[in-house]
Amino acid sequence: MIALGIEGTAHTLGIGIVTEDRVLANVFDTLTTEKGGIHPKEAAEHHARLLKPLLRKALEKASVSMDDVDVIAFSQGPGLGPALRVVATAARALAIRYNKPIVGVNHCIAHVEITKMFGVKDPVGLYVSGGNTQVLALEGGRYRVFGETLDIGIGNAIDTFAREIGLGFPGGPKIERLAHKGERYIELPYAVKGMDLSFSGLLTEAVRKYRSGRYRIEDLAYSFQETAFAALVEVTERALAHTGKGEVVLVGGVAANNRLRKMLKTMAGDRGVDFFVPPYDLCRDNGAMIAYTGLRMFKAGVSFSLEETAVKQKFRTDEVEVVWA
Repeated sequence: MIALGIEGTAHTLGIGIVTEDRVLANVFDTLTTEKGGIHPKEAAEHHARLLKPLLRKALEKASVSMDDVDVIAFSQGPGLGPALRVVATAARALAIRYNKPIVGVNHCIAHVEITKMFGVKDPVGLYVSGGNTQVLALEGGRYRVFGETLDIGIGNAIDTFAREIGLGFPGGPKIERLAHKGERYIELPYAVKGMDLSFSGLLTEAVRKYRSGRYRIEDLAYSFQETAFAALVEVTERALAHTGKGEVVLVGGVAANNRLRKMLKTMAGDRGVDFFVPPYDLCRDNGAMIAYTGLRMFKAGVSFSLEETAVKQKFRTDEVEVVWA
């Protein structure tokens, strides 16, 4: 079977085409800015403008036509309302025109589910992106949130710090390069509250120290990463201890960071559990993960009426009954 997935929860529009065990195409385009963050209206306009050319590109790369597609999946949420609505409208139009079943997919769950294409069975997932930071695991037929940010996602925190020091968006790769040159750890707020995390205090203090002019920016970037990532690894290790699972996966756009990968891999090794990170194109927001999750859902008997395809800006992972596991 073949599934087509459309991702558009935030700044990236992605279209993926997959089978049960193979990615046939995974194309995307990301809205970037030199100043400020991503405006929902601008993201929606970006997605609407590029949907048709990206769809053509994905079909050509996969060497299939819409007639070959068995199910259409789309990112139903959580995310930016205007961007989500563009994607949902496009998915509905394709489903109607080509008489295909349609499935709405939870974006956060899709990040973890795509790892199962590579043989992962039942992991604890550390999902780190711009808008989300969560520790997820399947328990009792649903993906439970064992810990999450209480304010901003780690990706958003990193990007905001980068903007405040004049690096533009996206800031993650630039902060990582600066951090690699850091030589001294500067104490910053470390906020773990039970199983949850907070990054706003860390961000505020890092910006304050930068503006003081008393610290090397490389040392601040290094200290920012070390503090935030240590907190992420701590709550992930607690979730592993609680669930007793033997696998941990790192997913989301921030999974591209090599320092976070190394820290999580070390923790997993110390606990004797398997560690996995998908290829980068499947870590970032992408259509293939939506297509793959939608295909698994559809094969398990899940399908949506058009009335059930309304977007959900605050779509919680534990709302979804996981009947396909």
